[in-house]
Amino acid sequence: MDILNGLMQGFAVALTPTNLMWCFAGCFLGTVVGIMPGLGPPATIAMLLPLTFQMNPTSAMIMLAGIYYGAKYGGSTTSILLNVPGESSSVVTCLDGYQMARKGRAGAALGIAAIASFIAGTVGVVALMLIAPPLAKFGLAFSSPEYFALMALGLAMVVLLAGESLVKALLAMLVGLWIASMGTDLFTAVSRFTFGNSEMLDGVDFVIVAIGIFALGEVLGNMEKREEPQMLPMPKGLRNLLPTREELKACRFAFVNGSVVGFLIGVLPGAGSTIASFISYGLEKAVSKHPEKFGTGVPEGVAAPEGANNSETGGALVPLLTLGIPGSGTTAILLAALILWGLKPGPLMIQDNPTLFWGLVASMYVGNVMLLVLNLPLVPLFAQILKLPVYALYPLIFGISIIGVYSVSGSLFDTWMLAAFGLLGYAMRKLDYPSAPLILGLVLGDNMERALRQSLMMSQGDLSILWSRPISATMLALTVAILFLPLLRRANAWRVTAIKENG
Repeated sequence: MDILNGLMQGFAVALTPTNLMWCFAGCFLGTVVGIMPGLGPPATIAMLLPLTFQMNPTSAMIMLAGIYYGAKYGGSTTSILLNVPGESSSVVTCLDGYQMARKGRAGAALGIAAIASFIAGTVGVVALMLIAPPLAKFGLAFSSPEYFALMALGLAMVVLLAGESLVKALLAMLVGLWIASMGTDLFTAVSRFTFGNSEMLDGVDFVIVAIGIFALGEVLGNMEKREEPQMLPMPKGLRNLLPTREELKACRFAFVNGSVVGFLIGVLPGAGSTIASFISYGLEKAVSKHPEKFGTGVPEGVAAPEGANNSETGGALVPLLTLGIPGSGTTAILLAALILWGLKPGPLMIQDNPTLFWGLVASMYVGNVMLLVLNLPLVPLFAQILKLPVYALYPLIFGISIIGVYSVSGSLFDTWMLAAFGLLGYAMRKLDYPSAPLILGLVLGDNMERALRQSLMMSQGDLSILWSRPISATMLALTVAILFLPLLRRANAWRVTAIKENG
C-alpha cells in the first residue's frame, strides 16, 4: 500500500500544469539531442544545469530526466535512416535498423524502435518503483572482479556478432581494444600509442570512431558502386510507414528480452546502456530460430537493443537514488544537481524526499506516453529523408558527421581522425570484416582494463580473485560457454554432414 500511496502522490505532483510543461520540454529536448550525433544527454544536461538552480528541484529533476530517457528515443532515428550512431548505445540499432531502411522498411523500423522504447521504458519505471531497494543491495555486491567478468561476457558476445568468420570478428575486436588503450594510462600517467601527438593524450573519442566506421565507411562503400544514382527505397502508403502485425508478433519476445536485460544491467553502476544493448542483441540472436538473418534487417534486431537501451534508464536511477552512486556520465551530473539543490541521494532518499522521488517516477510514466505520442506521428516526417537522392543524401551524411564530431571538442584534429576511421570502415567493408566487434572492443576496453587492474591490486597480483568469487565465476563460465558455441555448431554440422554422406 505504501507503494500505491506513493505513486498516487507522485501523479498528483507530475500532473500539475507546470511539471507537465517541464516534462514535455525535457522529452522534446531529449529527442532532438538524440537525433544530433555527438551532443548526447551528458553535455546537454550539463549545459542546462545552471538554468535549473532557480527552479523547484522536483520540476528540474523531471525535466533533466526527460532529456535523459528522451534522448534514447531520438538516438534510433539517425541510426536507422543514415547509419549514423549518435552515441555508443545506438550502435547496435544500426546493424538491422539501417538494413531495414535499405529494404524500404524505414518507417517500420522507426515504429518498432518507438514501441520498444515505450514498453521497455515503462517496464524500467515499474521495476524502479517496485524492486529498487533489493536490486540496489545486489548491485553493491559487484566489485572490480565482477565488473571484469561482466565486461568479458560482453566481449564474448563478439561470437554472436561475428557473421561468417569468427577470426575476422576477433581481429576486429582486438583492433577496438587497441584503440581503447590509446591515450594516458590512468594508473601510471604514461602515454600509450600517442605517436608523439599531444592531441592523442586524452585517447580517441567514441563518437569519432563510431561515425567514421559506420557512417563514412558506408557512404564510401556505396559511392564506389558504378551505378546510376538512385534514391533509397521510400515506404509507400501509411501501412508501410508503421510495423505490420507480423513484425510486432516477431518482436514480442525481443521486447521482453530488452526490457529485462536493460534494467538489470542498468542497476549495476558503471555498466551502462551500451553493454545492455549488445548483450540483449546477442541474446536475441542466440535464441532466434533464424540467427543467420540478423544483420540483414530483421525487426527483432531493432527491438531488442532499443528496448535494452531505454529500460537501462530506469535501472541506472536505482543506484543513483537509493545509494547515491552514479552509474554513467549522465547520472553523475544528475547526482551533482541533487547535491547542489541540498538533497542527499541514498537509502533515506525516499523517506526524506517522497515528493521528489515519487514525482519523478510518475513523470517517467507520463514522459514515456508523451514520447510515444511525439515519435510515432513523426515517423512519416523522418522517413521523408529517404526521398533525397543519394547524391544529396551522402553529402548530408558527411556534413552531419563532421558537425557532430567537431561539436564535441572543437578540434580540427578530430575531423582528420574521423576521415581516417572512415577509410578504415571502408577497408573493413571491402575485406568483409564486421564493424560491431571493433566498436564493442572500443567501448568495453578501457573499463575492462581498469577493472582487471583494480582486481589485481585488491588481490596483490593473484589472478584467482577473478574465479574465486561466485558472481564473477558464474559470468566467466558463461563467457567460456559462449566462446565454445561456434565449435559446438561446427561439430554438429560435421556430424550431420557425415551422417548424410554415409547414409
